[in-house]
Amino acid sequence: MKNPFRAIRLFAGEIYAELLKASWPTRQELWDSTVVVIAASLLLGLFTSISDFALYNFVDTVTALVAR
Repeated sequence: MKNPFRAIRLFAGEIYAELLKASWPTRQELWDSTVVVIAASLLLGLFTSISDFALYNFVDTVTALVAR
């Protein structure tokens, strides 16, 4: 029977080796990326809210005209 702890240890070692090969962002790059993501999320949320409000009012108006 295989030792499961050896497989886990080997797997963890391989993960560690791969993480050492990775290119990690500097603190400034991370901060800049975070600001861009937050700004894009806010803009997308604003656009979605305005679009939803406009579409709701359009459908409500058309429905009211048809219901007469």
